Amino acid sequence: MDQLPALTGIFFVLTTALTILLFHGASFFSKTVLRVILIWLGFQTVITVTGFYQVKEFITLHFLVQIVPAFLFIVVLFRTSKGQLFLDSLDLPTLTLLHIIRIPIELVLFWLFFYDNNPAISIFEIRNLDFLAGLTAPIMMYLVFIKNTWGKKTLLIWNFVGLALLMNAVVYGVLSAPLPYAYVDSHQTNLAVFYFPFIWMSCCIVPLVLLSHLAAIRLILQSEPLYPFLA
Repeated sequence: MDQLPALTGIFFVLTTALTILLFHGASFFSKTVLRVILIWLGFQTVITVTGFYQVKEFITLHFLVQIVPAFLFIVVLFRTSKGQLFLDSLDLPTLTLLHIIRIPIELVLFWLFFYDNNPAISIFEIRNLDFLAGLTAPIMMYLVFIKNTWGKKTLLIWNFVGLALLMNAVVYGVLSAPLPYAYVDSHQTNLAVFYFPFIWMSCCIVPLVLLSHLAAIRLILQSEPLYPFLA
């Protein structure tokens, strides 16, 4: 990671900030939402810079600290009444637009690959087309919410496709991480996920993108009273 240009980290920090800003906007700028995200990022930052994720003897267990809490939190949101109320209060257009951040994320992954910190499978290969969700997000935003040309079914299908693309990217990202079970593109492992600020990819950006898809799907399926033009 030493040879990585500082600009890469700066660009990624700005991308993370944009992701948080968009989700904060989707929550109608809830202070609680922003506070929770920033506390979680702060915690992950502290344990990362202290070398927590570089302890090879416990690397698998430590890796779970990156991803499990955020995903459990998403489960709690969908399984509790207060969580469901929060999900139903989110702004569907902003949740759709949020996915534009998948474009700069792919640029960061390419940057990391160029400096031997990310496997080729994680970038623009046939097995990772996640950037397509980012490219089509503003199109969906315009045609569904501004022009009202496309409706509920199209937006629902797009979210399911985007969710599948995300899961595909996550699976290959995990399998190419420097873990005991990693086997994808093993000559160049996914080192970045254990260093600051790229730790934010798995602990913050991916969960927010996932939550945006799941919350959007929930809103669409309950959309008649909230967004009647989608019917």
